[in-house]
Amino acid sequence: MAIVSCPGLPADWINGWLAGVGATVLDSRIRLSWSSDATPVAVLSAEDADPVELLAESWPTEKTLDELPLACNWNGSSSFRRKIPIAAFVERSRMARCHRQAWTISSTLTDLHVDKKGEVAHAPFDAAGPGTIKWLHDRLKNVHFMPSNEQIVESLSGVAARVSGNGLGFDQKRLRSMADSGPGVLVDRIVEVLAFFGLALLPVRGRGTDERFGSVRPSTIQRGWRRVDLRDGMPAQLRFLWPSWSYPLDLHGIDALLDAWQPERQHTWRRLGVHRAWLIVPYRQRATADPTRAFGSTKWDPGHRSRANVGDN
Repeated sequence: MAIVSCPGLPADWINGWLAGVGATVLDSRIRLSWSSDATPVAVLSAEDADPVELLAESWPTEKTLDELPLACNWNGSSSFRRKIPIAAFVERSRMARCHRQAWTISSTLTDLHVDKKGEVAHAPFDAAGPGTIKWLHDRLKNVHFMPSNEQIVESLSGVAARVSGNGLGFDQKRLRSMADSGPGVLVDRIVEVLAFFGLALLPVRGRGTDERFGSVRPSTIQRGWRRVDLRDGMPAQLRFLWPSWSYPLDLHGIDALLDAWQPERQHTWRRLGVHRAWLIVPYRQRATADPTRAFGSTKWDPGHRSRANVGDN
């Protein structure tokens, strides 16, 4: 068994957690667990192979990304951009139904909530971006490159040089503070690509609501997002919760764990080997027109109140 500890992928960093999961999506031979440190880090393992070599071998090419069903232009179907009419979504979904990467649609978009203009809803992990970079597939292509084994090791170790860019738009660490100088937002491109593939386990859905037929609240919800009572007397807030675990799990094992784990029930933690968990803290916009989106985190207490079974917004 070859084991690689990844201090560059701490579990309390949403990009780090998604990237760890994404490694198992890119190569089914890789298993993921998390260290027992105060802040756990990803541990990648594989039988009779180096996880770094497996990642390099399985790394998507530019052609692979162009062939994802989420791409702007795909197999002659109607074009995809940020605003997607329901007819275009239905056409693309039917064409991609048996495609092994069909999750790139189901983890980012849903026609189970439609807005007043007849456009489908986006997942919480598919927020609009600033300027012209408003489409998740564009974001992915902007950070993609073919890394060497050494570059993968540097990212997993947390010593890779970051480059200017918005990445997928999840990472709070990419943002400068008011006191910072120099270049703008900075991202680790390898982590960003891995994080995209981590979305494979987070499908999005809705309750079949359609704003064209009356005033209804958006019902979009993505796997792992729950309504949480953050303060007494305050409305519950929709937040993403994620765990770290001690057992080496492949993609299907992680999928099963996410189904069985209940954040507010301590006995499910012990049974599944979960030892820590975190709650997303969204970036607070500085002005009404501020387009910035990002996610930080705070530790989750299993005794906290969660409306985990409420699927509507």
